[in-house]
Amino acid sequence: MQIGEDTQLAAGQQKGTAERFTRAGFILAAIGSSVGLGNMWKFPYITGQNGGAAFFLLFIICLIVVGLPILLAEMTIGRGGRANAATSLINLTGKKYWGWLGFLTVGTAFLIMSYYAVVAGWTLHYTLESFTGALFQEGADYSNKFKAFAGGYMPVFWQAVVMVLSGWVLARGVSGGIEKLNKILIPGFLIILLVLMVRSLTLPGAGKGVEFFLKPDFSLLTPESVLIALGHAFFSLSLGMGCMITYGSYVEKQQSLGAATLAVGFGDLVYAFIAGLVIFPTVFSYGLAPGEGVGLAFMALPAAFSQMPFGAFFGGLFFLLLSIAALTSAISIMEVPMAYAMDKWRWSRTKAAVVITALCFVIGVPSALSVGGVLSHIEITKDKTIFDFVEFVTSYIMMPLGGLLVTLFTGYAWKRAGEEAGLSGPWYKTWMFLLRVVAPILIILVFLYSVGLIKFE
Repeated sequence: MQIGEDTQLAAGQQKGTAERFTRAGFILAAIGSSVGLGNMWKFPYITGQNGGAAFFLLFIICLIVVGLPILLAEMTIGRGGRANAATSLINLTGKKYWGWLGFLTVGTAFLIMSYYAVVAGWTLHYTLESFTGALFQEGADYSNKFKAFAGGYMPVFWQAVVMVLSGWVLARGVSGGIEKLNKILIPGFLIILLVLMVRSLTLPGAGKGVEFFLKPDFSLLTPESVLIALGHAFFSLSLGMGCMITYGSYVEKQQSLGAATLAVGFGDLVYAFIAGLVIFPTVFSYGLAPGEGVGLAFMALPAAFSQMPFGAFFGGLFFLLLSIAALTSAISIMEVPMAYAMDKWRWSRTKAAVVITALCFVIGVPSALSVGGVLSHIEITKDKTIFDFVEFVTSYIMMPLGGLLVTLFTGYAWKRAGEEAGLSGPWYKTWMFLLRVVAPILIILVFLYSVGLIKFE
C-alpha cells in the first residue's frame, strides 16, 4: 500500500461512525441478518424439491467452501475500511473505481428491501390472522385465501408497517436499536423454533419427514442441485449486498473475525436444520408435498395447521417466527443504504432512516401490487411480473456480481486482508485459494445457471 493509500485509509477511519457493536451483539446481529426468510421460507421448499437429506449435506459443503470465506472477507473489508459498503473499498485501496463497484452492493440492498418488505408484510398479516383465528376456517381454500389477500391493497399497508418498524429500529442506532432488538428477537426466535420442532416431531407420521430430511439418497441429486445449493449457501448468509461489510464496520478491533465467522455460519446452519425439523415432519404428517414451492408457507402449511390440535396457536407461532426472521434481515438490509447516505452526505441517522425508508417504500409499492394485484398484468420480461423481475435481477444477477466483487477485491486488490482478518500461514493460504480460485469459479457457474446460459435437460 502506498503512502497516499495509507492517508486515504486513515481519513476513512476518522470519518467512520463511532457506533460499535459489542462482541455478542455483533454475532447476534449477523446471525439475525443471515437467518431470514431464506432459511424459513426458501430453504425448506428447495430442499424438498432436491431430494431432502442429500441436498442438505450438499448445502453444508457449499456453506463451508463458498459461504464462510466470503463472509469473512466481507466482515474484514468492513472493519478495515470503517465505512459503508462502497467507501470501505476506497479507504482500503485509495482507488475510486472500487467505490463505484462497491455502490453495486448498496443498490442491491436497496432494491432487495423494496420487495423483501412485501414478503415480510405477508408474514405479519398471517401472524395476526393466525392468532385471531381468522386464518383457520373449516373447509378453507388456503390457496385462494392467499390470492385474495395478495390481490388487494392490504399488502401495501403491511409493507408500510415493515418499513416503519425497520426505520424506527435503525433510527435508534447500532447499539440502541439493531443490537438491542437482536438480543431480544434472536433468542426468542430460537425458543419458538424449538417449541415448533417438538410439536412437529410428535405429530402422527412425523418419522417419514425426519427420514426424508436426515437420511440421504444421493441418487436424487442432479448437477442442477449442486448449483442451487451453491446459490442458497451464498444467499443464506446475506452475502453480495453489503450487509456484512456494513456490520463489519461497527466491529471492535479486538474481536476475532474468524471466530465470529464460524459462529455466524454455525448459527445459520443450526437454524436451517431446526427449520427442516419443523417443516418436513409437519408436511409428511398431513400428506403435503415437500417440494410445494414458494406457496409452502402461505398456502400448504396453513392447511396443516388447520387440522392440528391448537392449530391457530401453533400456526401463529410459525408465522411469528417468519416475521422475526424477516424483520431482523430487513433491518440489516436497510442499514446498507442508510450507512452510505450517512457517510456520503453526512445525514443524521434519523434523517437517513426517514428518507431511505420512504424512498424504499415508494419503489416497493409496484412489487406489492404485482402479486395478483392491479399491476399483475404488467410483465417486465416474459412471465415475470414487477415483483418477479426485481427479485430475479437482485438475487440472481446483482448479488452474485457483488459476491464476485468481494472475492476479487479481497483476493487480489487488497494486500492487507490477511492481517486484518487475523489469518496467517496455512489458514491464510487456504482462505486466499478459496477466494481467488474456487469461489469465483463457483459464483460464475451459479450466475450462468441463473441467467439460463447453463441448462440441464
